[in-house]
Amino acid sequence: AQLVESGGGLVEPGMSLKLSCAASGFTFSSYVMRWYRQAPGKERELVAAVTSVGGSTDYADSVQGRFTISRDNVKNTVLLQMNSLKPEDTAVYYCNAINFITAVQYWGQGTQVTVSS
Repeated sequence: AQLVESGGGLVEPGMSLKLSCAASGFTFSSYVMRWYRQAPGKERELVAAVTSVGGSTDYADSVQGRFTISRDNVKNTVLLQMNSLKPEDTAVYYCNAINFITAVQYWGQGTQVTVSS
């Protein structure tokens, strides 16, 4: 099983980025998909989650209204659209897949997002 993130980079405050996570090697549609982030010196935190069929999403308070998570169960991808980025959004962003019935989960390698002027 593999999760591969892409789309990170360096942007100025107020700009947007879209992260993508491509999944392979497991039954994507059976997994809740989540984005986490970890800033230097801080614990990894949950940013956003989308249910297996995409009917429900959840966000950290810090990104509510600015970030949007979505998934495509045909292309086996999950996206994180990030708008109105702030310096405090700077972190390595990780894609995570979890099946709450089997407790199996997978992690991507992470992609760096830096918000700075």
